[in-house]
Amino acid sequence: MEFLLPLTSLIVLEIILGIDNIIFISILADKLPENQQNKLRYWGIGLAMIMRLALLSLLSWILKLDETLFTIFDTNFSGKSIILIAGGLFLLYKSTKEIYHKSELAEEQPLHTSKKPSFRKLLMEIIILDLVFSIDSIITAVGMVNELWIMYTAVIVTVGIMIFASKPISNFISKHPSFKILALCFLMMIGVSLIAEGFRFEIPKGYIYFSMAFAFFVDVVQIKTVPK
Repeated sequence: MEFLLPLTSLIVLEIILGIDNIIFISILADKLPENQQNKLRYWGIGLAMIMRLALLSLLSWILKLDETLFTIFDTNFSGKSIILIAGGLFLLYKSTKEIYHKSELAEEQPLHTSKKPSFRKLLMEIIILDLVFSIDSIITAVGMVNELWIMYTAVIVTVGIMIFASKPISNFISKHPSFKILALCFLMMIGVSLIAEGFRFEIPKGYIYFSMAFAFFVDVVQIKTVPK
């Protein structure tokens, strides 16, 4: 029974890291017609699982990503650093663009004349972020446990929880526009965190999640207290 503690710890960590993924997928799914939203969510989360399991089978290659490739101004850069910086920039770009569409562009184009994104385009964007989060997740998992089967089990259990939680989270974000903006700001913070980590400047994830949890609490209180 000694495996229970590392397995539970890894599942909890994977769920925390997976929240970013679910929020990103939920926001993109909201752009599609209702009959395609579940399909995009399941495809996105399913591909995340496949990607993580595939990367676990290439564990020796993944570990090499953490080796220094070059140094600039006394800062060491590895394959992981480059991927995190690229993923962080992509997340910042997408979050900023979505916030602009939800605020400024909504006033400029009230009739929503802009072209709707295709299912394939949104799925490709999800795959890009899946890759970034998967590599970060696998390297973190390797630092916690040694048994490969525990990593496989944690990934499968976590993906099952993500699939179960994705629709309620997506529906909640869709029904409350203020929470959608809050979620996008959360993704911007994660993007900054990824870039900082790529430059070897670690921002404790606890600070980010606590600040967002507090902002979420304030938003809930505001909704409950404002007269309808």
